[in-house]
Amino acid sequence: MARRADIEMALRRLAPTIPAHEFGAVVDHALDSRGLHGAAPEEAAWLALVAYVRHVFTDYDELRDQDYDEESARFFVAAEIEAVLKGWGVRRRLTSGERH
Repeated sequence: MARRADIEMALRRLAPTIPAHEFGAVVDHALDSRGLHGAAPEEAAWLALVAYVRHVFTDYDELRDQDYDEESARFFVAAEIEAVLKGWGVRRRLTSGERH
């Protein structure tokens, strides 16, 4: 449970106004993702947050279904991701790797 608490604290710092139901989903994603098991809590929270917003609040999956490659699809939804994150009080910006 310590890992969960660490990720929750990191996410609260990253996205102070994230709605409660979104908060729980992002934390669960960070804990359930095999790729994030070894990540520091702050990095796990950030990567889970960006992935959650990308898949839930943008057309990313539809673009991928239309045969856009990952880099192109991420490019086209970056502004939408940034807008949602900003609305949740996130000050950190997407890096070029996350944007593309």
